[in-house]
Amino acid sequence: MLRAGVVGLGHQAVDDHLPGLLASSTAELVAVCDENPEIVVEQKQRYQVSGYIDFREMLNAEQLDFVIVCVPHDVGRSVIEAAAGHGVHVLKEKPFATSLVEAVELADLCEQSGIQLMVTLQRRFNPIYSSFTQLADQIGTPFLVDARYTVHIEDPSDGWRGVTAKAGGGCVIDMGYHLIDLLLWYFGLPDSITADLSISARPDRSYDAEDTALVHFSYGTGLYGSLLLSRFVGPKAEEIRLIGSDGIVHLERGCIRRLTNSGEVIESLRREQAWPSAAACQIDYFHRVIDGTRPNLSSPADNLAHMAFVAASYEAARTRTSINPQELL
Repeated sequence: MLRAGVVGLGHQAVDDHLPGLLASSTAELVAVCDENPEIVVEQKQRYQVSGYIDFREMLNAEQLDFVIVCVPHDVGRSVIEAAAGHGVHVLKEKPFATSLVEAVELADLCEQSGIQLMVTLQRRFNPIYSSFTQLADQIGTPFLVDARYTVHIEDPSDGWRGVTAKAGGGCVIDMGYHLIDLLLWYFGLPDSITADLSISARPDRSYDAEDTALVHFSYGTGLYGSLLLSRFVGPKAEEIRLIGSDGIVHLERGCIRRLTNSGEVIESLRREQAWPSAAACQIDYFHRVIDGTRPNLSSPADNLAHMAFVAASYEAARTRTSINPQELL
């Protein structure tokens, strides 16, 4: 049984990772950490574990096998560096880093220290998403991808996510990271990216992290598509449509369908998973990554492509030109 600590006790940790550790058959929660002492007291009492307000103190005091890191993006590097210094493995909430340069440096650090780091991309542990490629093989020649991830947040300026210096960017590097992962998983890194970004959804507020982004991408194979991301456009939606010469694959959270080009459903697959199944599955898989019996599906080296996609999107928007993300690596 691996000994785990959780750094950062926001909603992602409280809703997913802490219950996931409780449900895990291969790991146990032994310590929690957050800069807010009231939250630490609440969670340490709830789970009957040690509590800390300084992650360095936690790493010094506890014999941990790995930490789950759920901190603001600009704090992630410090936690990874401290964990690597103690030989403690890291399960890191997305994104991997705040920039491509930082990602390269952290990848080198993980390799030199010998720790495993895996970025939390839960969709890779859901059979709905892993079925996409099989259905895509049945729609002829694919030529168009239509992807979107939108949610309405009343005030995009609220909290650290509205500040680029803390978040590394807005909806592209944050919520968009999940769909970028799916695009790279299914199709690989594009050859060309153009992008438009908005910080205008709330002109009565002051923030510099984009609230909405429209990213266009293309491949040398002839496949092209668009990715709409927004922290302001409702209703909440997460979907990918792949259009081919002989049909369509439509992927949504919890459901995937294959349709004719006219929209008639040929087959569909749904999954109703018991909470917190995905988090526990991911933790148990990470245990196998640490003991060497499974490959790391979201390693630092793998996430350099994600960060190249993000960097290309920001550079394309800034320069109003097309950027090849492969050239950034």
